[in-house]
Amino acid sequence: MGRPRTFDDDVVIERAMEAFWTNGYANTSPAQLAEATGVAKGSLYNAFNSKRELFDRALARYDEKSSELADYLVAQPGTTGERLRSALRLIVDSDLAQPSRRGCLAANTALELAGHDAQIARTIHTMQEHTVAALAARIEQGHRDGDVSPGIDARAFAEFLANTVAGLRIMAMTYDAPTLYGIIDSALAPLL
Repeated sequence: MGRPRTFDDDVVIERAMEAFWTNGYANTSPAQLAEATGVAKGSLYNAFNSKRELFDRALARYDEKSSELADYLVAQPGTTGERLRSALRLIVDSDLAQPSRRGCLAANTALELAGHDAQIARTIHTMQEHTVAALAARIEQGHRDGDVSPGIDARAFAEFLANTVAGLRIMAMTYDAPTLYGIIDSALAPLL
């Protein structure tokens, strides 16, 4: 009979997510995962079977956190334009506040792996769809509230904004807040 686990899977996944987010999948070694999680390599692999399974669970955790945040941000009071501006600025501010500007784990993973890994491509697409759905729901609410023109296609505009978010996350690695805020204002101009 094996020894009982002395760690919390959720804590390990969260810490592994941070390591993958900082270093990327390929550049995160088993030794780095052990150091980041505080769990010996053998115990990590006994619990999660492989680096890939741990990475998949870290991506799922990132998606869960991102979806919860997106749903919360767009549900706050205010016009649709105000809510979306606030949400996008929060994302930019959060990225700029990091000691190491690392962008978005989903976007980084898409760039690193999606072109040659069909499962990762499907996973990232699903993650992106969660963002699009949250944005589209807020735009549809704006239609009902009368603060978004009925001529704006909620799904198409949500896809455009999701693309803008991905670009902001990449640009936040090298640009400053005023530039990024200007991009946000330009993207949201049809709603303001």
